[in-house]
Amino acid sequence: CAACGKEGDGDNMNTCNKCKAVKYCNATCKKKHKSKHKKPCERRVAELHDEELFEEPPPREECPICFLPQPLKAQESIFKTCCGKTICCGCNQEMLDEEKKRGKKGKLVNICAFCRTPEARTDGEENKRLKNLIQSDNSDAYHILGSYYEKGGNGLPQNYQKANELYLKAAERGCADGYYNIGVAYDVGRGVDVDQGKAKHYWELAAMAGYVDARYNLGMTEGKAGNHERA
Repeated sequence: CAACGKEGDGDNMNTCNKCKAVKYCNATCKKKHKSKHKKPCERRVAELHDEELFEEPPPREECPICFLPQPLKAQESIFKTCCGKTICCGCNQEMLDEEKKRGKKGKLVNICAFCRTPEARTDGEENKRLKNLIQSDNSDAYHILGSYYEKGGNGLPQNYQKANELYLKAAERGCADGYYNIGVAYDVGRGVDVDQGKAKHYWELAAMAGYVDARYNLGMTEGKAGNHERA
């Protein structure tokens, strides 16, 4: 025990739920030791946070057709609301070229390179597909629908609060873009009060999940604060 020094069964002892580094006999010992443990605990928590923040991010998702990592730039891949797959623009363009070679024109060319479903003909049909994907907890569908509410696009009204709610749901389901956009919302005050601390928090979560722009924003934030080595 870090407070009284007694030996005990490690599995049954009361562990500090922040730093995970010290153990106590019981909640009473933990409370007595709180004032001495507070500062080293905070230092260790900060160290653990930085270890996670600065380690290599997870590998990027692969294109389901060519199996190459998805491009870093979001505009170089396309999310398909028919099947919920994200396809790199290279594979999508190859499919378009093949269809044109076969003599297909107009709408007939714009089919999904993965599931071969024709593109949605109306905004309403597109939104319906997104909502169907949301029923299966597709994180990217939450994010795309959030972007429509943010901009007031695809026949939907502009609603920042609704957009932020959808971004958060996307993020909680594994979409790093969602954390990034919530960070932007707090940075500029889009549907929420400006809060640079929260903006940084959500950008850190996005960066840990591999979102490059979020890591860049963190670097800019640290640079402006004079923390150039960290930046």
